[in-house]
Amino acid sequence: MPVIQLEDIRKCYHVSDTQDVHALRGVSLVFEAGEFAAIMGPSGSGKSTLLNVLGGLDRPTSGTYHLDGEEVVALEPDRLAAVRNEKIGFVFQNFNLLSRTTALENIELPMMYNRQGFTLKEIQRRAREGLEMVGLADRASHYPSQLSGGQQQRVAIARALVNRPAVLLADEPSGNLDSRTTLEIMEIFQRLNAQGILIVMVTHEPEIGQYAHRVITMRDGRVCKDVPVAEPFVASREKERLPADTREDASDE
Repeated sequence: MPVIQLEDIRKCYHVSDTQDVHALRGVSLVFEAGEFAAIMGPSGSGKSTLLNVLGGLDRPTSGTYHLDGEEVVALEPDRLAAVRNEKIGFVFQNFNLLSRTTALENIELPMMYNRQGFTLKEIQRRAREGLEMVGLADRASHYPSQLSGGQQQRVAIARALVNRPAVLLADEPSGNLDSRTTLEIMEIFQRLNAQGILIVMVTHEPEIGQYAHRVITMRDGRVCKDVPVAEPFVASREKERLPADTREDASDE
């Protein structure tokens, strides 16, 4: 069974009595476990709207959306919130970390809303494991203002994964990062994907799309192309090709 199945998804925003904006015009897609897909397209193509629908942040006007076999569109708000918390992880361009909360505490937050009812000891253990996974075990007590952009994004990734979701959704995850840090994030994504996590990433950068295994191109609210990437870039290899002075993490100085 596919992890995600969309059928004829449409989204229309009613702007005024004389104007409707059709953001999605009949999108049908299937995503299997272990895929790494990039969604691309010009501004206004509908890619971010589609990601919001996938994440349950926006309801489509019509169509069906099954996540792990469950119809998402008709879910009651409480159940939808539970599905988002337990099955979907989000990574945003602007990190969305709480400024007055440490890295460790930011990662702990999703578990506090999880219906499994984790103990405090379990919450702290899994949050520390998340920091170790993204190479920031020594930054647990740091606040976002004390972290570089790349480090903040890694904290955001750990937070997205702490509930062990089936799906990781990323919206322009490299948009605010330099080239070296972007490669570090892509390396983490590829490592997670190799572990079986479905990753769907929105990007406007063609070269970033080449780290995925599948590129979906949108235009005017429709999927106009859906093709496999013949030879995806390998982030760890690309890092080795960087000049020596760009491999050092300036934030660690």
